[in-house]
Amino acid sequence: MDSMQFWTFFFLILTFGMYMTIAWRSRVKETKEFYVASQGVPTIANGAAVAADWMSAASFIGMAGMIAFLGSDGSVYLMGWTGGYVLLALLLAPYLRKWGKFTVPEFVGDRYNDTVRVVAAICAIVISFTYVVGQMTGGGVVFARFLGLEAHWAVIVAAVVIFFYAVLGGMKGITYTQVAQYAVLITAYLIPAVAVSQQIGGFPVPQVTYGTILAELDGLRTDFGLDRFTEAFSGRDGGQLDVFLVTLSLMLGTAGLPHVIIRFYTTKTVRGARFSAFWALFFISLLYLTAPAVGAFTKLNLLQGAEGATADELPTWIEPWADAGYVTLNVDDGTIDSVSNVAASGADLIVSNDILVLASPEISGLPAPIIGLMAAGGMAAALSTAAGLLLVISSAASHDIYFRMISKEAASEKTQMMVGRLAMTAAVIIAIFAGLNPPAFVAQVVAFAFGLAASTFFPILILGIFWKKANSKGAAAGMLTGLVFSSSYMIYTLELFGTQANDHILNISPEGIGALGAVLNFAVTVVVSNLTRPPSLEVQEMVESIRYPAPQQLKAAGKI
Repeated sequence: MDSMQFWTFFFLILTFGMYMTIAWRSRVKETKEFYVASQGVPTIANGAAVAADWMSAASFIGMAGMIAFLGSDGSVYLMGWTGGYVLLALLLAPYLRKWGKFTVPEFVGDRYNDTVRVVAAICAIVISFTYVVGQMTGGGVVFARFLGLEAHWAVIVAAVVIFFYAVLGGMKGITYTQVAQYAVLITAYLIPAVAVSQQIGGFPVPQVTYGTILAELDGLRTDFGLDRFTEAFSGRDGGQLDVFLVTLSLMLGTAGLPHVIIRFYTTKTVRGARFSAFWALFFISLLYLTAPAVGAFTKLNLLQGAEGATADELPTWIEPWADAGYVTLNVDDGTIDSVSNVAASGADLIVSNDILVLASPEISGLPAPIIGLMAAGGMAAALSTAAGLLLVISSAASHDIYFRMISKEAASEKTQMMVGRLAMTAAVIIAIFAGLNPPAFVAQVVAFAFGLAASTFFPILILGIFWKKANSKGAAAGMLTGLVFSSSYMIYTLELFGTQANDHILNISPEGIGALGAVLNFAVTVVVSNLTRPPSLEVQEMVESIRYPAPQQLKAAGKI
């Protein structure tokens, strides 16, 4: 065992032990604790948990890697995910918290009817499962490289750890575990970034330093036949239109993600939900403002190491990542003239997006303890989000389908908990198989989940809160239209389930199709609702009540 593996084992054992201890001490027996932590989570702690839930393997592992290769067009992930959070905090979270239900499908069921609840539960399972696949893939990357495990064992180990504390502690255990995971992942992300910033620019603030190396990076990219890092709309085949659609899809999908929305049910008050949103945005910004610098620094070091080098002269960090299957060399003699992240490009050196952040300490020559800490941070990001997603799958299967539609009032607390944990078990097993054969890079797989959320949940949540005439037939038709449209296009353009990938229609990428799916959902819901009977007066009054304070609150405030 070399020093890097020793420190990786050290930090992983330390952090995993901490997560499992928290889960054990937070174990629950009641559904209210299992799904919403008895609505007793402090505001700052909930903000940190939201941030950890939010910053998945895509944010920690994949985003800076995408920025490194896409250049300025990688900002779609920064703008989409953070912009969507603002939509969620302003337009959805406070109102859904005031409604006071466990899950998004439960809100949908109360607002529309039980048929729509089932459709929403199915959508939640599909979206969350797609998202989980990205986390399994990220966990596999960490274990395959740093612990030398084969890919299938790497994914299985990550899944077992997730399953343990998600099943045991439910939302209460997951919440406090995610607070710890946020501390681990942000520490692991910032320490190497600060060290590399000092090493490259002589100033330990990466958000400032990386601007001084962009001219050099542009020159190196041009030498390797790549577009300039700072050139707008050149990193995506669809250009400006696709950049716009991907950003919009990520924004709307973010606001409609069920595993993030459910977080705002865990606070004590509606005011607490609003302040949780503030703290979460602050915690998220620490990583998101650093990611462009990490992408630029790592790409600069990568190209400098490859410039004028032969296969035998490449930096030593290349070989172990090549052995793990994430780097490919296509040249035996001569120098490295081309670098890409696309396997089919035929470039001399092909480097996966998913390794650049994890490899950044090695690329920069940082000591082994920092490399081990980075591995622990990557796992914290993957584990934190996966646990929240598994809880959504569990709640949708047990609470929204089994309890509400099958057993109804006859289901005991014990039975509901058992069904929820069985649903988690099934989801983990299926996700292991999907994680071994992911359809794309981690950040892209996660973007597909956001596209599905944009085309299903966001329109019916917005219309359910702000338009009294939206009815059950319109909501069901709109969600199904958005789900079928977006998922069909994704399957058409990707190698999924044995299908052959096809060219993008009008250069619209599968990551951006969710924006068009959302527009279709809005249109179908509005048209069908106008052509059919409006909701009952009771439902319309209920919709009014969640947007305005109750009379006693107005009286207490001296307004009536």
